[in-house]
Amino acid sequence: MIVREDLLGKARREVPSILDYTVLAENGSMFNTPPTFAWYLSGLVFKWLKEQGGLIEMQKRNQAKAELLYAAIDNSDFYRSRVAPSNRSWMNVPFQLADGALDGEFLREAEALGLQALKGHRVVGGMRASIYNAMPLAGVQALTDFMADFERRHG
Repeated sequence: MIVREDLLGKARREVPSILDYTVLAENGSMFNTPPTFAWYLSGLVFKWLKEQGGLIEMQKRNQAKAELLYAAIDNSDFYRSRVAPSNRSWMNVPFQLADGALDGEFLREAEALGLQALKGHRVVGGMRASIYNAMPLAGVQALTDFMADFERRHG
């Protein structure tokens, strides 16, 4: 920070300390070191979102992915969701198999097909599909195709 020393110590009371040059000078300009890597990374994500068509387009995509996965769960007696439809997430979709004894086999077969990180929370159990912004619709389709096949073979 470069500032004339005669300007230091003259900040008004309502000026937040983060904007008070005296505080910055006394701390070698290190009173607040912004998380520059986080800002950089956020910038890359924002740029990518714009390239994808913006927030409205991402909303449409995420809703379509969630609807596809929830339909596969809701239209089956083999899978179930314990989350009320009005409380369901578009990002993380937890679900259970009707027969919890098949959870391990489901996860092993899914992993063998490249469907990863589906194991649910250690307390809740079951499965959890994370379908964040970067997950393409094709990824969710691959999961629902696998779910239908697994149900045919084990249901």
